[in-house]
Amino acid sequence: MELRQLEYFIAVAEEANFTRAAERVHISQSGVSAQIRQLEHDLGAALIDRSGRKATLTAAGAAALVPARSVLASVDAVRHAVDEVNGLIQGRLVVGMITGCTVSGLFDTLASFHHAHPGVEIALIEDSSGPLIERVRSGSVDLALIGTAGEPPTGLGSVPITSERLVAAVPSDHPLAKRKRTNLAEIGAFPVVCMPEGTAPRTMFDQACASENIQLNIVLQASAPDAVADLAKRGLGVAILTESMAANHTSRLRALPIDDIPTPVGLALVWTTAQCPALREFLLCIHETFTKPTSRRVIPTGGREAQ
Repeated sequence: MELRQLEYFIAVAEEANFTRAAERVHISQSGVSAQIRQLEHDLGAALIDRSGRKATLTAAGAAALVPARSVLASVDAVRHAVDEVNGLIQGRLVVGMITGCTVSGLFDTLASFHHAHPGVEIALIEDSSGPLIERVRSGSVDLALIGTAGEPPTGLGSVPITSERLVAAVPSDHPLAKRKRTNLAEIGAFPVVCMPEGTAPRTMFDQACASENIQLNIVLQASAPDAVADLAKRGLGVAILTESMAANHTSRLRALPIDDIPTPVGLALVWTTAQCPALREFLLCIHETFTKPTSRRVIPTGGREAQ
């Protein structure tokens, strides 16, 4: 019995097809078939039922599947243990980030980490903050850049990246444009355009409105901050944005601090407490980067910053 035979057996069991299993393990279909037949000969029992359109497990195959997986997992554990002793980091690191948001410090850290640990496969996924947090909690994502409204989510490790207040952005001919500041009661006299529920700016805005017992007229929503700003430029409502989002549109919009929303909105990196070796090493790089004030740079790209 060889480890590769167990690997091929597991691939066929999971794919229910010899051709797909062969593609998965990168050898020919005949090679997979031959190795599994040799495994069956050594064990003295058929593991795969080949009589139907799908390759299904026999009773013996079903009994062998869990121990086979356990053997390969033990081999991986041995490799990881030796790699750690030798200072080698391998595995896979899944990093989540808000769609369209660019944080140069995070990208710099990913690049440095990749050069230092080429044996680690890095995967990037994009989503809004709520789903990213749940993926981190479930362990399908190791670390994620999210938007925060107040404190970061509980039960996760975190490091803040940015922190800024919400503003009301209006065109120069809007009645509020002559003011230096505003509040929710004043905003309530006008229609509002903002980002959708689940984003950090919207969460903070809704919490503030509920705290002041004020119900505002949200007439339009858009996922992209630039779209919210463009709607406000056209006189369709008061835009609720963060300071950096509004800063991209100073030529046509005036940003007014909102006095009764003092709590800042920001970006944070969060990670699971069940840390693999690759994540532990990456976190050392993250803390080195983001404990330096000059490294906390967010480059707006018209995407969904602070969602």
